[in-house]
Amino acid sequence: MNHPAPVEVTYKNMRFLNPTNATLNKFIEDWPFHDGAPPFNQTVDDWLSLVTINFHEDPGCCIAVHCVAGLGRGPVLVALALIEGGMKYEDAVQLIRQKQRGAFNSKQLLYLEKYRPKMRLRFKNSNGHRNNCCFQ
Repeated sequence: MNHPAPVEVTYKNMRFLNPTNATLNKFIEDWPFHDGAPPFNQTVDDWLSLVTINFHEDPGCCIAVHCVAGLGRGPVLVALALIEGGMKYEDAVQLIRQKQRGAFNSKQLLYLEKYRPKMRLRFKNSNGHRNNCCFQ
């Protein structure tokens, strides 16, 4: 299957990329979930842990997210990271759809609408105030 052209989504200090077939060999994790469905809770937890660790260790890095067609599972994971980083779900969906036409199906949109962030990608600074970025 031909993979769509690479698309980069950027929000605050977070960068995400859906890669091309040529770069798939650089992936470090594999968290499959059913095509067209929202992710499992454990997948969400693992994904957000990976995002948090990577943006702490390498601020400004770019995390690649892959799914077969680049329209569902990958965009859902990116949307979750954006929402956890402080973006409203509607804005996350709009931003991703501006970059990747046809992203998300109705089941995934309903999941994102009902998703309640735990602010996992916001951290308190030394003054005890929350930062709106994913690292201190």
